[in-house]
Amino acid sequence: MRFSVYQESHIGGRKVNQDRMGYSFTRDAILLLLADGMGGHIMGEMAAAIAMQTIGSLFQQQAHPLVGRPERFLEDSFLAAHQEIHRYRNINNLPETPRTTIVACLIQNGYAYWAHCGDSRLYWMRQGQILLRTKDHSRLETLIAQGKVDPAERHTHPDRNKLFNCLGAPNSPIVELSRRAALQPGDIILLCSDGFWSMLPDHMLAQRLHEHTIVRAIPELIRSAVNIAGKHSDNTTALAMMWEGDDHLDDSSVISTNTLPIGSITTTIQAPIDADVIAESVEQDIFNDAEIEKAIAEIRNAIHKSSRITTKN
Repeated sequence: MRFSVYQESHIGGRKVNQDRMGYSFTRDAILLLLADGMGGHIMGEMAAAIAMQTIGSLFQQQAHPLVGRPERFLEDSFLAAHQEIHRYRNINNLPETPRTTIVACLIQNGYAYWAHCGDSRLYWMRQGQILLRTKDHSRLETLIAQGKVDPAERHTHPDRNKLFNCLGAPNSPIVELSRRAALQPGDIILLCSDGFWSMLPDHMLAQRLHEHTIVRAIPELIRSAVNIAGKHSDNTTALAMMWEGDDHLDDSSVISTNTLPIGSITTTIQAPIDADVIAESVEQDIFNDAEIEKAIAEIRNAIHKSSRITTKN
């Protein structure tokens, strides 16, 4: 496999960046992940970090070097992340469960599969055109689909930030899965938080990513989104991958997985939660670095003990 990838996040006008992003890849599979902790609930950044760590760890466990059942993996890993967030709440006796949106894309054998919960989006682009984007799990999108609200009100309607689906809610999440998508060289997969897409029209995203490399386009688009939103801008995060297939081109920016040793995995998915940051997001400082590292270790151990996820119907 050959691909280019770039990711960047900006805190915007917030005290805490609750967005998380990252990717992992083996010789034959790539996982792209982005989570946006929900600011209307406590410790959204921890929910996002737990989701990233859980799903990323399951990928590392199951991609040898391919994931056997891509759609099942995405659904099961989302439900596992949801359960881990609730377990974290119970362990720490929190007054409510942290929540996060999530979007993921798994690529192998030249096909892409994706899933999402909430309003973090995935765009699939080709030659400056958007072939598909995920539909937000929001009250507003439901009203638009019912013909009760004009699509032009997406950026101004009072219900635009009301979500009915996420990880960490009292009910199990609805994991929306894509159909299998055959990638062509030059195709772009973009994952982004609402702080990014809500400020930039779709045609601008497609045009910029068509005219420039992802390494140049993503930082420029993030700056544009933050500047348009002003001093109260949301966390703004994007992760883009350009698919190169198996063509042998001499380009130092392209990652070729053929050079990876068999069985190895490369990843940027981490959970860099700082105790001081967490203290700013809740009224009482009940966590420290050691406790956070202990929680993350517990998640890893729980995942390691079982190679399969049991889902609740």
